[in-house]
Amino acid sequence: MSNTSAPTMHDKLTNMELLTLDNPVFCCYLFWATVLVVKMLLMSLLTALQRFRYKVFPNEEDLFFKNIEVQFDDPHVERVRRAHRNDMENILPYFIMALIYVCTNPNPLVACNLFRVAAIARIVHTLVYALYPVPQPSRILAFATMLLITFYMAAVVALRTLRFI
Repeated sequence: MSNTSAPTMHDKLTNMELLTLDNPVFCCYLFWATVLVVKMLLMSLLTALQRFRYKVFPNEEDLFFKNIEVQFDDPHVERVRRAHRNDMENILPYFIMALIYVCTNPNPLVACNLFRVAAIARIVHTLVYALYPVPQPSRILAFATMLLITFYMAAVVALRTLRFI
């Protein structure tokens, strides 16, 4: 910020205010993190839906239908389970890194757009992997988008905190 411009809301935030609803970056993070949590919860329901649809159950006590056996390898169920596992492997580290990134008091426009793009990329990943399989590179592009955003946030945090080491 130059000496001639007036301070903005972004400049006035103190360290204690970064993780409050007074910080638009934190609010944006909360909204998009909530979208991703709901998306992940829906993946559990989608797995259950696939199990009933194809009558594939992994436990004896889950066998609701007559004349079926325990089964573990249905491709429809396994595709959804792999997509869900991929979410857990990528979204959970993203949540941590993004929250740490919020603590660096980033530019609100940049941060909010990163949160938006990352969440939308994961939704697209689910669509092209679990719901409507599409040939590569669709899935890798959606996967790489969030991965690169997470690495970018990690780099910003590392560079801003390097002087304290």
